Amino acid sequence: MAQQNKPVMWRVILQMVIIVFAAPFIPLIISGRWDWWQAWAYAVASILAFILSRLLVARKHPDLISERARFMDAKDTKPWDKVLAPLLGIGSILSLVAAGLEKYYAPSTASNPTLNLVALAGIVLGYGFSSWALIENRFFAGTVRIQTERGHHVVSTGPYRIVRHPGYAGGLFGYLFIPLLLDSLWAWIPTLLLVVVLIIRTALEDKTLQAELPGYKEFAGKTKYRLFPGIW
Repeated sequence: MAQQNKPVMWRVILQMVIIVFAAPFIPLIISGRWDWWQAWAYAVASILAFILSRLLVARKHPDLISERARFMDAKDTKPWDKVLAPLLGIGSILSLVAAGLEKYYAPSTASNPTLNLVALAGIVLGYGFSSWALIENRFFAGTVRIQTERGHHVVSTGPYRIVRHPGYAGGLFGYLFIPLLLDSLWAWIPTLLLVVVLIIRTALEDKTLQAELPGYKEFAGKTKYRLFPGIW
């Protein structure tokens, strides 16, 4: 059994290194502009948000770390999420690629430091809201599935009092500020497509939970909005 788990462990480690510690530096690597402070700020904020959130989750819900590590092996992941979940990952990387390419080919793009700082604060708030949801919800898996083997039940505390999908809401908030922080018009194209995919995934997940998770319909009656308070 230990031998069987080794490939999984190394795959998870490799994914973490690439996605968490390498991807945030994509704009710097592509542009070659190592003096680009906005890109450095994004990379540092992204990596710190991941490390701090996972340390807190490991203390409160250590089994959630294992659940998220093996999300690619979950057999009962909804078929549509096997498409949408990877698209979200690809979309977030494409936004960084687009920003890096624009900086390389159009390095004279005007910068607004005040807007950059506001955008950085927005990204931090977005990551913070998503992390709060991750820490609060023991069933915050990497793909959409009903985790019957883990006693899956409705979580209605913390940010779930505000919206039903705070993890997505925080992610959406953060995504929209990335082009503003990096002064990139090109990055808006994958970012807006990413927003569309995220909204579709939210709608499908909410529909699944209402149909299959006991108590979720009652929760939806109390926390009325999915992503945007007062709107949807």
